[in-house]
Amino acid sequence: MCRNIRTLFNFEPPATEQEIREASLQFVRKLSGFTAPSKANEAAFQQAVAEVAASATVLIRSLTTTSTPRDREVEAVKAKARSATRFGRGLPD
Repeated sequence: MCRNIRTLFNFEPPATEQEIREASLQFVRKLSGFTAPSKANEAAFQQAVAEVAASATVLIRSLTTTSTPRDREVEAVKAKARSATRFGRGLPD
């Protein structure tokens, strides 16, 4: 489930609020063990997602680095290559 959480810091363009929220949702899903919470737990679940997203936003916007920002497309190609190596498949055309 947490394989969908990606590094969001030091990219050009910077991570969007939507990307941060999606990562926060995956994190809360992992912690809670729920893919979709019951109606009784929905409010607590959504509040946790909002709080994690707010904290993640503060963190990502506060971090500094001297390295050059990474390119999302280059990182996606690298990830596909790692996946192909890991799962023994050739690279897609």
